[in-house]
Amino acid sequence: MTTTAQFSGTYTALLTPMRDGRIDFDSLRKLVDFQIENGVAGLVPAGTTGESPTLDFEEHIAVIACVVDAAKGRVPVIAGSGANSTSEALHLTKQSELAGADAFLQVAPYYNKPSQEGLYRHYARIAESTEKPIVLYNVPGRTAVGIAAETVRRLAGEYPNVNTIKEAGGDCDQVVRILHEAPASITVLSGDDALTLPFIAVGASGVVSVISNILPKETVAMVDAALRNDFDAARGMHQRLFPLFRDFLAVASNPVPVKYAAARMEIIPSSELRLPMCELDDSGKQRIDANLKALGLI
Repeated sequence: MTTTAQFSGTYTALLTPMRDGRIDFDSLRKLVDFQIENGVAGLVPAGTTGESPTLDFEEHIAVIACVVDAAKGRVPVIAGSGANSTSEALHLTKQSELAGADAFLQVAPYYNKPSQEGLYRHYARIAESTEKPIVLYNVPGRTAVGIAAETVRRLAGEYPNVNTIKEAGGDCDQVVRILHEAPASITVLSGDDALTLPFIAVGASGVVSVISNILPKETVAMVDAALRNDFDAARGMHQRLFPLFRDFLAVASNPVPVKYAAARMEIIPSSELRLPMCELDDSGKQRIDANLKALGLI
């Protein structure tokens, strides 16, 4: 994949199936096949939805290598290789590249709250370490710091492989600012299923989706309709799925609700998580079950 590769469509932020405290690689391979058979544009393993904060380095790379091997070149694999330490992000990115990943999702360094200059230097070091595409990941609700549109413009202007941002700040204005200020080569992907449609309406090119773990075909259909400017059709699909969009955010932190839903739909055999993430309480389960039943999914 070249540094000028453009990402468009639905990319699934993959769950990491687990059984008895270990990664369930057989189920992960089946999940990859399920996604590709249902038309997703690409796969994003070892991100937040994949519980990357609770994977050690060896597990992290093993997940990425498994997904690359299972995908067999059918779709691009964008490896989650970010960290709040630049040296760790460089290590994960190098190892992900050796594992065969096509691009790298780089979350904004979390907890330590760097300045915009610190963010720039962090991403510059990573961009200089590889010729493959870098996907910036702005999610201030989890990281406590946002990537400013000016920082995106600066990075994209100086590093051709910094050509995409997963925008999960919940702000359409941020999408517009990035597309207005950054080079024409920049691509914005929604990082929030509930905002995919409005983000595409102002210029985004797709989504890194959580709900596509369980509804890949439906998510692809909604995104593709929006991208071809059939917003009447896309709105209908959005409204149908909106209760799940809402409750996946409302009942517990990602990926707890979607992992429960995936297990209830028998897409994966277990909703097991790693501490400090834990299972849904009864009210959360009832709320997700009600939505799945309303959609005829269980």
